Amino acid sequence: MRKARAVLVSAVLALGVSLTIGATPAHAERLAGVFRDYSECQRIGNHGITQGWWDSFHCEWEGRYRYYFLYA
Repeated sequence: MRKARAVLVSAVLALGVSLTIGATPAHAERLAGVFRDYSECQRIGNHGITQGWWDSFHCEWEGRYRYYFLYA
């Protein structure tokens, strides 16, 4: 019985670790700024690329907040 329990616990732990690793996003984006104007969001996003802070970005309108969010 002890041996079976040890095998079962090991299998459950291995499954939990594999699910945790599989749930990690491949490329997580971070919030880099919040802006009222789309043009300002684009300007800062491009500035971040030229400065080497990030490789790509996108500005996303959030209607409930009425702001543009810069994700890089």
